[in-house]
Amino acid sequence: GFMEYGLFRCVFNSSDLNDIEFIYSQYYNKMEYWRFSSSVGKYVGYTEFGVKNAERLNKDASELARRKAEKERYCKHNIDIW
Repeated sequence: GFMEYGLFRCVFNSSDLNDIEFIYSQYYNKMEYWRFSSSVGKYVGYTEFGVKNAERLNKDASELARRKAEKERYCKHNIDIW
């Protein structure tokens, strides 16, 4: 068997949007194969499969804009609650 999953997380020291990092990672069999980080502003691949997918995703301007917006939509919203 295998397991594939995505993980959304926010790294923060304060509720100021500039101090928040949004990270979305994709895993297969417990190995991270690509990640989007709001600090980097694009996808980064960690395996051969991940590099190919990161290159494909980075060419899609709407995908990058959507992930960049997650910092405010997902992180800021939840940090204000937490």
